[in-house]
Amino acid sequence: MLSSEQIQQYHQQGFVVLDQVIPQSMLDQVKARAALLVEQWVEDSPSHVFTTKDNNRSGDDYFLESAEKIRCFFEEEAFGEDGKLVQDRSLCINKIGHALHELDPVFSEFSHQVMLGQIARDIGMKQPQIRQSMYIFKQPRIGGEVNWHQDATFFYTTPQSVVTYWFAIEDATLENGCLWVEPAGHLGPLRERFNLDGRTTTMVPLDETPWPEQSGKSVEVKAGSIVVFQGTLPHYSAPNRSSKSRQAYTLHVTDGVCEYAKENWLQSRELPLRGFDL
Repeated sequence: MLSSEQIQQYHQQGFVVLDQVIPQSMLDQVKARAALLVEQWVEDSPSHVFTTKDNNRSGDDYFLESAEKIRCFFEEEAFGEDGKLVQDRSLCINKIGHALHELDPVFSEFSHQVMLGQIARDIGMKQPQIRQSMYIFKQPRIGGEVNWHQDATFFYTTPQSVVTYWFAIEDATLENGCLWVEPAGHLGPLRERFNLDGRTTTMVPLDETPWPEQSGKSVEVKAGSIVVFQGTLPHYSAPNRSSKSRQAYTLHVTDGVCEYAKENWLQSRELPLRGFDL
């Protein structure tokens, strides 16, 4: 699946872009399914907001119990001072998470396709296991910023193994909040670790290395492209103030030959830990 040059870039730069490898018909299918899930969602509570400005999820059962469910989360700016949605409800959802890949038939088929298993094999994964899935809307005008972070913070394994598959369902541009990465930043340290103890979450500092400022690289991609990146690669996305959404789908995949930390917030207790069809 991956060329030798793509494999080399993945290991040296921490990420690789596969341009427009998902057919438009498949993108249309998952996009329509996401819209239907939002339409069917009935838990319209202002408390169901997702933001990366404060990662304290202590006592947030709606979030903490979403590891093996399908739940919607509002954008941080979805509600005005009057407590009402600032725009149409369908344009106020931040994301759907976190078990679409197992619980929804459309997303399950998309998530387990053979091509993704070939990619995992090519980058050196032995026993890929999908831990989490998210459909991210990055809504027009109110799409929230996602601060610089490393995905291994939330999926800690020994040794580090988490890989992110980031699918562009729509074009991702500078205008609507595309990804930014720090090339070769995966070679640096893991800066923090997100732990769960009961219903209490803690962000544990591990290293004081500053987040990128001038060294970030924008990753503008067309719909149907996949960005595959290592768990220690710092990445970020800006707010979306444009009139266009930037819909994306992500999978976080760990290697079954590595030890998955019991302190990680997301644990598989009822659902199977499957990889990809090969």
